[in-house]
Amino acid sequence: MGSMTITETAVAMPTPKVGERQARAVSGFAMLGVSAVLVFGGTALVVVGGIGGTALVIVLGALATLAGLVLLAGLTPVAPGEARVIQLLGKYTGTVRRDGLQWVNPFTVRRRVSTRIRNHESDVAKVNDADGNPIEIAAVVVWQVRDTAQALFEVDDFVEFVAIQTETAVRHIANAYPYDIHDGHGLSLRDNADEITERLSEEIGARVASAGVQVIESRITHLAYAPEIAQAMLRRQQAGAVVAARQRIVEGAVGMVEQALDKLAENDVVELDEERKAAMVSNLLVVLVSDRDAQPVVNSGTLYQ
Repeated sequence: MGSMTITETAVAMPTPKVGERQARAVSGFAMLGVSAVLVFGGTALVVVGGIGGTALVIVLGALATLAGLVLLAGLTPVAPGEARVIQLLGKYTGTVRRDGLQWVNPFTVRRRVSTRIRNHESDVAKVNDADGNPIEIAAVVVWQVRDTAQALFEVDDFVEFVAIQTETAVRHIANAYPYDIHDGHGLSLRDNADEITERLSEEIGARVASAGVQVIESRITHLAYAPEIAQAMLRRQQAGAVVAARQRIVEGAVGMVEQALDKLAENDVVELDEERKAAMVSNLLVVLVSDRDAQPVVNSGTLYQ
């Protein structure tokens, strides 16, 4: 089953209804200067009007000061690695990503969203693999907010959303593949780490895309059999290793016996009938395949005695 097939059959997230767009913002330092002029100039007019007893001057000074204070409320500092999502009367009006001191409509609500790269490490989960064996698995996901509007308005809490969807994807991947392959066919969690993590990244990315989140990388950080079957599985792995080693030894021994018989016949060292050949093959295999040193027996008679 291909990676896209797994992702498509496992994930069916709704299409986002909002997307990020750039908000209208001007340099905050320029507006800071304008605000300072209005505040100090308005204050001076109020003082002058109070001394001269001119009500119009006092009103103009008060309005100028108030306007300067309102403009000051629109100053918005944006740090590197973060964005400000702007809302006016509940309506999304845009996002400011340019860092530094910016100025936006002072009557808007500005919400801070981090666009830095983050890590999320899932807890160790106990699940059953494709063969039904209980295993323990955990993963780490490197992610970043790609669309600030979707991150704030498509889900309640995008950080918690990423955590839950990561755990769900890890469990699904663990259920879809066996911990180990015994027949040599297919993918396994232990032997195909690169392919499995690639499919894990694809599935997590598909699950969190509607929240405006981009998955950069994911890796399995913990993978083991559950404690209740760990010893049994270890014995099975050891038995498999012993069988595989014995197979290699037998293959090598048979080749050496064939080579010995061919050399004896080629160099005309001795002529053996079929019965002697069978005895020689048996003796050589015992010596080569045995896991203990052979004890030589000196034949003091003839070859047939």
